[in-house]
Amino acid sequence: MNARIEMEHDEVLRVELEVLKREHRDLDEAIHALIGAVHSDQLRLVRLKKQKLALKDQIARIEDQLTPDIIA
Repeated sequence: MNARIEMEHDEVLRVELEVLKREHRDLDEAIHALIGAVHSDQLRLVRLKKQKLALKDQIARIEDQLTPDIIA
């Protein structure tokens, strides 16, 4: 008997979605902290915002895959 348990595709996507959402929240907190700093590094701020946008796009793609198509 195979002891290895395979997760269904949707389950894997849900786990990945939660990880990406957590990373998105962490980046948001880092951005707010950097904005609130007296001497903020503008280049780092721009890079963090780009990373946050990329994560948002990945999150949207996964949510689209998890949401069933409804034919009206």
